Amino acid sequence: MSKLAVVPGSFDPLTNGHLDIIKRAAKIFDRVNIVIMNNSAKESLFSIEERMELIAEVTGSLENVKVETSAGLMIEYAERVGAVAVVRGLRAVSDFEYEMQITSMNRVLDEEIETFFIMTNNQYSFLSSSIVKEVAKYGGNISELVPKPVEVALKKRYLAQ
Repeated sequence: MSKLAVVPGSFDPLTNGHLDIIKRAAKIFDRVNIVIMNNSAKESLFSIEERMELIAEVTGSLENVKVETSAGLMIEYAERVGAVAVVRGLRAVSDFEYEMQITSMNRVLDEEIETFFIMTNNQYSFLSSSIVKEVAKYGGNISELVPKPVEVALKKRYLAQ
């Protein structure tokens, strides 16, 4: 029986920090579904379809990784696809506090699905999609922060505005 893990997020946009977590999860689990969730608290720069295309392009060489989207509760998606685990990246103590709340709620909803936290590599500990968008908006160099297709998409998006 293959072990499926879910890596959820809004990925608006995907950063090298996200990609690092995805690659590491793909080494541990037989299959990994990246699931783009709609975060109603955030206004998205890229549509879900655009994010799916970018992530699929960037992760195309990872044979056991698939990109999907889902509305509603992430834990319900995980149940529906038969996931045994949810993988989340942690950058700092502040992330842990938030993630612990989410994990605790998910355990109430389904105690069979485990959550695995992967500490980000130090070089990405400051990195967030919000920071990347801010730097890109003002023409800063983001080449070390995001995969090349995401860099190109961000530059196009901000030049069009």
